[in-house]
Amino acid sequence: MPQPIETHQFVRGREYNRARDIHKVYGGQRQSGIVTPAEHPFIFLFTGSTGSAYGYEDGWSPDGVFMYTGEGQIGDMAFVRGNKAVRDHAQKGKELLLFETLEKEKSVRFQGTFSCASWELRQGKDRDGNDRQIIVFHLVPQELTTSADVGDEAADYDDLESLRRAAYEASQQTAASSSKKTREEYRRRSAAVKSYVLARAEGICEGCNSSAPFQRANGSPYLEPHHILRLADEGPDDPRYVAALCPNCHRRCHHGDDGAQFNERLLAHIQEIEKQELFESASSVR
Repeated sequence: MPQPIETHQFVRGREYNRARDIHKVYGGQRQSGIVTPAEHPFIFLFTGSTGSAYGYEDGWSPDGVFMYTGEGQIGDMAFVRGNKAVRDHAQKGKELLLFETLEKEKSVRFQGTFSCASWELRQGKDRDGNDRQIIVFHLVPQELTTSADVGDEAADYDDLESLRRAAYEASQQTAASSSKKTREEYRRRSAAVKSYVLARAEGICEGCNSSAPFQRANGSPYLEPHHILRLADEGPDDPRYVAALCPNCHRRCHHGDDGAQFNERLLAHIQEIEKQELFESASSVR
């Protein structure tokens, strides 16, 4: 029996009580800036002015990327605990929910759902004033890209296995020298995942097993990439959580009275497909 896919009800711009609306419902570390409740598919990120005491400040870059500093007050920051969770959130099927801490006690404002596109290392100070290495994550809003156009990325690869490797590589968060090209790189990686998913389907809807309803102008069968774990369909995500659907099944996921149940069955089906694909890929190498 597939596990229910959990969705949150936070509204962008609305204020919430951190203790009552987040920790009482989801659990997680009450004093941390990065909260990782084990039983829910969310990672809660909190940003505010307190970071200035340690030589850094979160905020938007001129390129429209939110620069979010990792956790750790003493010594070099490392990819452990919350920092590792943020970096690997797509592979673990977790969404990043960003909240701004307000001056009013215990109040936070929801800033939206984000994806970690990349990260960089900077020099800064720790709590004791010592020089250290700081991790800065490049977060992009989940609605940055759309699923309407995939592009011609598939034409650059000779076979499905090459597309698969490119897709899994694209789903990994990587280091970047700055945020300047983060948005463009994020779109490119998104296209790589979607191109593989559409090629994997071979013109057959992965929801109802029907043939694509028509062909695109370039002659390829028309199916739509669907991010199973999200309310929207943006971002590179991970091939294990993206399906190629006919328009009817796609709308059923988002608007059908049985959309949640259909989505749960779809998740189990896609993960079984990817498990088999990866097994066959590994077997062919041996």
